[in-house]
Amino acid sequence: MTHPDPFNARRTLRTGDREAVIHSLDALQAAGLTQLDRLPFSIRILLENALRHLGRGFVTEEHVRALASWTPATAGQGEIPYMPARVVLQDFTGVPCVVDLVAMRDAMAAMGGDPQRINPVVPCDLVIDHSVQVDHYGSAEAFKANVALEFDRNAERYELLKFAQQAFENFRVVPPGMGIVHQVNLEYLSPAIQLRDQYGDLTAYPDTCVGTDSHTTMINGLGVMGWGVGGIEAEAVMLGQPYFMVIPEVIGMRLSGTLPPGCTATDLVLTATNKLRAAGVVDKFVEFFGPGLHQLPLADRATLANMAPEYGATMGFFPVDAETVRYLERTGRDAEQVALVESYCRAQHLWHTADTPDPEFNAVLELDLGAVVPSVAGPKRPQDLVALSDLRRSFATTLPGLMMPTVPAERRAWAEASTAEWTNEGGTPAVATTPDTIPAHACELDGENFELHDGSVVIAAITSCTNTSNPSVMVGAGLLAKKAVALGLRRRPWVKSSLAPGSRVVTDYLERAGLNTYLDALGFQTVGYGCTTCIGNSGPLPEPIQKAIEEHSLVAASVLSGNRNFEARVHPAVRANYLMSPMLVVAFALLGRVNVDLTSEPIGISDSGEPVFLADIWPTPQEIQETIAHAVGPDLFRNQYATVFDGDAEWQALEVPSGSRFKWNRASTYVQEPPFFQALPTVPRPLQDITGARVLALLGDSVTTDHISPAGAIPKNGPAAVYLREHGVDQPDWNTFGARRGNHEVMMRGTFGNVRIKNRLVPDKEGNWTRFFPTDEVMSIYDAAMKYADQATPLVLLVGKEYGTGSSRDWAAKGTALLGVKAVIAESYERIHRSNLVGMGVLPLGFEPGQTATTLGLSGAEVFSISGIAAGLIPGGTVTVTARDAARGTEVTFPAVVRLNSPVELEYLAHGGILSRVLRLFNEG
Repeated sequence: MTHPDPFNARRTLRTGDREAVIHSLDALQAAGLTQLDRLPFSIRILLENALRHLGRGFVTEEHVRALASWTPATAGQGEIPYMPARVVLQDFTGVPCVVDLVAMRDAMAAMGGDPQRINPVVPCDLVIDHSVQVDHYGSAEAFKANVALEFDRNAERYELLKFAQQAFENFRVVPPGMGIVHQVNLEYLSPAIQLRDQYGDLTAYPDTCVGTDSHTTMINGLGVMGWGVGGIEAEAVMLGQPYFMVIPEVIGMRLSGTLPPGCTATDLVLTATNKLRAAGVVDKFVEFFGPGLHQLPLADRATLANMAPEYGATMGFFPVDAETVRYLERTGRDAEQVALVESYCRAQHLWHTADTPDPEFNAVLELDLGAVVPSVAGPKRPQDLVALSDLRRSFATTLPGLMMPTVPAERRAWAEASTAEWTNEGGTPAVATTPDTIPAHACELDGENFELHDGSVVIAAITSCTNTSNPSVMVGAGLLAKKAVALGLRRRPWVKSSLAPGSRVVTDYLERAGLNTYLDALGFQTVGYGCTTCIGNSGPLPEPIQKAIEEHSLVAASVLSGNRNFEARVHPAVRANYLMSPMLVVAFALLGRVNVDLTSEPIGISDSGEPVFLADIWPTPQEIQETIAHAVGPDLFRNQYATVFDGDAEWQALEVPSGSRFKWNRASTYVQEPPFFQALPTVPRPLQDITGARVLALLGDSVTTDHISPAGAIPKNGPAAVYLREHGVDQPDWNTFGARRGNHEVMMRGTFGNVRIKNRLVPDKEGNWTRFFPTDEVMSIYDAAMKYADQATPLVLLVGKEYGTGSSRDWAAKGTALLGVKAVIAESYERIHRSNLVGMGVLPLGFEPGQTATTLGLSGAEVFSISGIAAGLIPGGTVTVTARDAARGTEVTFPAVVRLNSPVELEYLAHGGILSRVLRLFNEG
């Protein structure tokens, strides 16, 4: 096999008793093409990737030179093809990928091609972690009962995934009950440095990945480049296509100092998220450096990296150093692999020490670890930082805005008066309103009587990859529980508490330390291994609690150790949601309310009648570190991951058909053949201008993918519920939108169906509503879209800033396309969603700076035409939008920016989406 090597960069590296090929960055430096010390570490990895794939069909010498000559001034200019080493999937986003791959095999056969050509080229790992729901809690039987329900609800989906495991090459599945994809990726799947046959040679190179979950960035803590992409893009990468990206800007975050006693990695993460989001790092790489870097254990780094989607960055990267190697050893990696990581990184200028020169960055932000204070984030966004000492005031001042329109007038007046007191309005002093004055409502559960009020904590969940990967905060939660139990404190009866570890190793070290007993005593029994509350799988509230919230329009609260707290995400009935460390989750479960200053007010009363303060039960750093040293060892990781792909008896008992083509069950309400490739012509039709379009929704700022993409519980009166009832599925068996992502009929009916979404076409309503302009009727967005489709009317969306913030959900784009939306006009986009829209053939347009729907006087009632598409779109160019309102006799014409990043994205759009283009390429051979 020939080896293109115009830069003479092929070298060998001894690894064990073998030699591996490497593509030396030193060769580029010796040739005068780069100065490696000034390049951010993340750019060095991109440079190696380009150098290794040079001349193999996508990467050119110009791409290598562009990366080698990266400077802050040239960043953001030009596009490169990037070839990740792996793809990681979770089951919510993975099932649609598998459905598409199976459907592509059928489409290939229909086009006269070989279905077997549709096969992952890049290795893929799918971890089933998003399907377990917290139906049962607070008992020793909770885990077993939840797992039984999980299999009962998801058997059809699991059969599809098990079929894919046997039918497709390079496709592995981690069965349910093993852990969260990102934690499994960090603790086991990633080798940090790959050693594989590539282009005919045993080759060593940096591990890199893309994933269908935005928190794929957690692997950045291990020095591995990876981030979330849409399922659409992930499928293309699986099939051997590059991920095209603009050469990134890199923001350096300089860390200094050390965390004060009493502060956790979670406090640091929430502080950094607030700072980075405020600085505006959307679409950029963030790279951590500085003297404080070596003060952070790798688990803390992974926690920081995990939150990159919350601060808006493409990733939050940490270079490989001695702590990386120690972590690989602690998690049971093979000694030869650990040695390879260090030797390769040293040879390739990818090894970081305290003496490493600081690279150049587009900008540098400073973060003094010593200035971090105990904090939470909420009540609606992860970047909304609240010092723990300020939580009482913060909740009081945000309460009026959290209340439903149905709240009684006297309680709203009380909330507004309380807000005025806290904000010194009217010249009155700022005073704390005592809990006794809060309007409360009687409730009874399991024979216990109590009162609920605004701010009552009804969900307390230790959940999500963000924190369950970090022994310091998990052990800390166990130690806090131990001290609380010793003093006689108990969980409040109205709090639904749960513990969903990110891997079984967590259970092992909590048991070895003897801390699981105390967590169990406070109601934090293990409910499952997976992403539960953080993804909306918090399960139902007890009926009396749910009834009290609904009857009295209460602003109930949740506390969770997760990374997402967007509106209606945790639970539709819970309007105030706060992110925090696992230790604080336990503390708030003991107290049962968020309108409190835990730094000065007692958390409860001990058995001896004395007030107990948070400081009385907070573990010391020394206690935490001593417990970790005793309880956490490589043996735990080796034991658990030795059988990670085996699954339990229920998984092994699943029967799936043999063969390479999936047999669709037309009666299934979980898995259906998608329409994207049916009757697909072998050659795409030319792009056309959009004429006679109507506005489906007029939306404001910060509309998230949680607002767009169906997730969580299926509303009982929505279009998806109607569909399921028509197909004989009763409400107890509806499961969640996430579980039904393999059925486009369910998903398109839930698109834009979030109960909190606000469509300005119907300003007096929340949720899945719009105005059907031909008859001026108010109806569901789905029903209106279908009526427009019957009339062959194309649709557009008008939206504000940061459109599509949130998870990398392909269904936010798929659902938009299936509803008939041809173009979105936004003030700004979040990275992943914009890319996903292109991947589904939806044209993303941008208002020019200073223009918005409001400044242009657009009401959404206009008929829209967009010209300049058929004549030839130019990425970054403009088209002309004309909006006519016959009733008002007005016409507005304005330019809109074509938010395509490259000619490749234009090609995706021309093909009707990225997968259609890939399918046609495979068919052409």
